[in-house]
Amino acid sequence: MSSNPQLLGWETLGQFLYRKEPGMAILDSQGRLFGKINILDAGAILVILLVLIGIFVYPGATGSVAQVGVQTQAVEIDVISKGVGTSHADAFIKDLQGTKTINLIIRNQPYGQVNLKSVQLLPRNTAVPQPDGSVKALKDPRPELDYSTDMMLTLGGEAKVTKDGYVLGNSKIKIGSLVEMEGLKFNFNGSVVDVRPQ
Repeated sequence: MSSNPQLLGWETLGQFLYRKEPGMAILDSQGRLFGKINILDAGAILVILLVLIGIFVYPGATGSVAQVGVQTQAVEIDVISKGVGTSHADAFIKDLQGTKTINLIIRNQPYGQVNLKSVQLLPRNTAVPQPDGSVKALKDPRPELDYSTDMMLTLGGEAKVTKDGYVLGNSKIKIGSLVEMEGLKFNFNGSVVDVRPQ
């Protein structure tokens, strides 16, 4: 390289990078390092590597490292499901009561399996006026209701305890939360009516 003081600084760097002698240039006219590696491709690979390192090595506040100290607790969750359609309600309830675990989906995010602790069939009543002017709740006699079932399920699982309440997976579970329950022969929705420590 020339020692001419006029070639110091950016001019010197430019001449060094773009030498005209064959085989000596760091960057050729097509932007390749040493005539082999495209500098844009090398930059893209470097960015991808940095992103992967950032995700797996330094996960930050939302990653698994930050969750090491999170307290967990066994909880019970009561869920009411209304109008579950089935052609054989008694057989369906009996089959459900024999199920030990079901898959739980919260806000379209699969959580995994939870224990199915109990299934309670809810009565389908209707208000019937009485001759004395009072009203009684009696079983609804409509035959089409034989294909629709109301029930309350009690689920059990491990939840993270946060300042905002209980969290299953990455989803908060609160009264009013809509959940989806899935098993080998069924898939239906329900609404959470109670969450309590076990």
